[in-house]
Amino acid sequence: MSTDAPQAHIPQAEVELDEAAVAAVEAEAGPLPPDRFLDRELSWLAFNERVLQLSEDPELPVLERAKFIAIFASNLDEFFMVRVAGLKRRIATGIAVRAASGLTPREVLEAIWSRAHLLQLQQATIFRDQVRPALAAHGVQILDWESLTAEERTEMDAFFDQRVFPVLTPLAVDPSHPFPYISGLSLNLAVVVRNPVTGTELFARVKVPPSLPRFVRVDAQRFVPLEDVIAAHLEDLFPGMDILQHHSFRVTRNEDVEVEEDDAENLLKALERELTRRRFGPAVRLEVESSIDPHVLELLMEELDVSEPEVFRLPGPLDLTGLWSLYAVDRDDLKQPSFVPRTSRALAEVESASAPDIIAEVREKDVLVHHPYDSFSTSVQLFLEQAAADPHVLAIKQTLYRTSGDSPIVQALIEAARNGKQVLALVEIKARFDEQNNIDWGKKLEEAGVHVVYGLVGLKTHCKLSLVVRDDGDRLRRYCHLGTGNYHPKTARLYEDFGLFTCDHQVGEDVSDLFNVLSGYSMNTDYHRLLVAPHSIRTGLIERIDREIEHARAGRKSGIRFKANSVVDERTIDALYRASQAGVPIQVWVRGICALRPGVPGLSDNIQVISILGRFLEHSRVYEFANDGDTEVWIGSADLMHRNLDRRVETLVSLKSPEQVAEINALFVLAFDPGTAAWDLRSDGTWERRLVAPDGQPLRDLQETLIEVHRTRGRLV
Repeated sequence: MSTDAPQAHIPQAEVELDEAAVAAVEAEAGPLPPDRFLDRELSWLAFNERVLQLSEDPELPVLERAKFIAIFASNLDEFFMVRVAGLKRRIATGIAVRAASGLTPREVLEAIWSRAHLLQLQQATIFRDQVRPALAAHGVQILDWESLTAEERTEMDAFFDQRVFPVLTPLAVDPSHPFPYISGLSLNLAVVVRNPVTGTELFARVKVPPSLPRFVRVDAQRFVPLEDVIAAHLEDLFPGMDILQHHSFRVTRNEDVEVEEDDAENLLKALERELTRRRFGPAVRLEVESSIDPHVLELLMEELDVSEPEVFRLPGPLDLTGLWSLYAVDRDDLKQPSFVPRTSRALAEVESASAPDIIAEVREKDVLVHHPYDSFSTSVQLFLEQAAADPHVLAIKQTLYRTSGDSPIVQALIEAARNGKQVLALVEIKARFDEQNNIDWGKKLEEAGVHVVYGLVGLKTHCKLSLVVRDDGDRLRRYCHLGTGNYHPKTARLYEDFGLFTCDHQVGEDVSDLFNVLSGYSMNTDYHRLLVAPHSIRTGLIERIDREIEHARAGRKSGIRFKANSVVDERTIDALYRASQAGVPIQVWVRGICALRPGVPGLSDNIQVISILGRFLEHSRVYEFANDGDTEVWIGSADLMHRNLDRRVETLVSLKSPEQVAEINALFVLAFDPGTAAWDLRSDGTWERRLVAPDGQPLRDLQETLIEVHRTRGRLV
C-alpha cells in the first residue's frame, strides 16, 4: 500500500501579499481596542452551557432533555481530552503565549476549571432534581440497588453471574501489584477491602465494562446503573474479604493526536503509532462521587498525578453520556415527533416511488439541497450510487473526512471500481477520533482497486467534494457535489448542512484542479467559483467585507450575514469591526465559539450575534454579502478559525441561481427574526436566551418551521 502523502505547497509570495494587503487596510482604519476578543475556550464553555440549558427546558419532552444532558457530557469529555490537554501541554513546555483575549494559558486553564466545575455540578443537579424525577413520573425509572424488589434483585443476580462477572478483572494494589493503568473515560470502582485474618486494609480497582449497557434494563422501563450491580456483588469478586467501602471514579486523559513532520514520509504508519500512544496520555480530569473517602481520593490523585482543581466531586451517577442508551427506550410520547427527510423538491417536484435521476436533473440546473430536511439518501448517496452503475461514467473522485461504519458512500466507490471506472478516494486519516476508522476504510478501498491518497502533509483535507466525469455523447461533463457537511449518511439525519449539485464547467474545472493538487504535485491556486484554504478563503472574505465598507461609505446598499460553527479568526473579526464602524449592518449566526464582541459602542454597534440550538446540529457554513443589491452567497466547509483557514484544505463555492440566493436570504431572515427562538450574545461574552417574542407570543422554533416547510413541499421564500 502506498502511504506517502504529497507535501503541502503554499507559495510564499502569495502569503506575503495577503499580509501586506490586510496591513494596509488596517493602517487606514486605525488601531482597534486590545480587549476586542472574547476567549475562545471560555466561549466554548458558554456554548456547552447553552446545550445544558436545553435540558432544563420544561417545554421539551423529557427524553429529549435527557439526551441534551448526554450531549453536554460528551462535549465536555472531548473538550478536556483536546483543549484542556493542549493548554496543559503548552504550560508544561513553557509556551506561555497570551491568547488573543489577552489571557495566558494558565489564566485560561484556571478560568476553565472554575467554570467547568460549576457546569458539571449544574448538570448533575439538573439530572437529579429535574430530569430523573420527570422520567419517573412517566414510568421510566433509574433506580439504585436498594430500590429494586426482591424478584428484580434475583434477576440482576443472574445477569451479573452470566454477563458481568466473566468480564470483570479486579486489580489489587499492594507491594507486588502496582497501581493499574486507568484508561481514559472508563468508569471504575475504587474498592477498599480488609483481610479478616490480618486486619490489613487493601485497595483494588474494578473497571466497569464499557461493552455492557451503562444502565441495565430491569424491565421495559426500569433501569439500574451497571456500577450499582457490580457494587452489590463485590463479595463475589473478593471472596473471604470484608468490603469496607467503594466509590465510583472516572478519568479523562489527553487523547489528542500529533504527527511530527519528521514522520511525513510515512503518514499512515506515523498516525497508527500515535493512536497507540493516545491510550496512555496523561490525566487531565478526575471525576469522583462527592461521598468519596478522603484517603481513597488522595491515593487516586497521587497515582494519577492530578491536582486539586482537576478533581470534580459530583453526586452520582457519574458518566451521564450513558443517557444516550436510555434515549433508546420505546417511548415516542417522551420524544419529539419523528422526522423523516423527504426527497428535495429541487430534484423531484412531486414525490414518487421511483428515484430521481440525479445526473439528468443536475444537467438541467444547479440543485441546492438542505439536510436533514432534504434526504441525503435520495440525493448525495443516490448520486454516487447511480454514477457507480452508469456505464457512461468514466471516473469518480471523492473526499472522505468522516463516514459511517457501514457507509453506502464507500460501497458505491468500491462498486464503481469493480465496474471498471477510475476511482480516486482522498481519505483524511487525521480526522480527530475517526483516525482508525478512516485508516480501515482506506485499506478496504485500495483492496477493491480504488486509488487512495491521504491528503497533504501539514494540512487536513476538510473540504467536501465529489466529482463524476461522464461521457454525455456530445462531450465529457463533470458533475460535482460540494457540501458543508461530511459524506456520512447517519449524521446527515442529525446535522444541518447544505450541498450544491452542479455541472457548471467553471466549477468542474475548479474541482478537477483541486483534486490534482490533493493527489499529485500541482501548485495551482487560481479558481473561478471556488475560494480555497489555505490560499484564498480568508483573503477572499476580507476583500468582500472591504467591498461592503466601500458600498456603505458611498451610500449604496451594504450588509453582511455569516453562518458558521465557530468565529475565532482575528483578522476576519477585525475586518467585521471595521465594517461595523463604517455603518455596514452585520449579522453573525454561530453555533459554538464566538470571539467577536457585538454591541460595543464605537466598535461593533452594527453587529448582532445569535446562536440557535435544537434537535439538529446547525453545521452549515454560509457567507452572504449584500453587494449593492447583487447579493453574493458562498457555502462550504470552512469555519472562521485559524485551523480552517491556515492548516486545512477547505472550499467555499458561490451560488449563482437567484432562487438559491433567495432561499439563503430567507433562512437568514427567519433566523434573525425576533420571534424566532435563539440566544443573543452580549458584549461581555454572556448569552441571553430569548424566552418570548416581542409581542408576548411563543417563540418560533426555526428547525420545526423548516420541517413543516419541507413536509408540505413548500418554499421558505
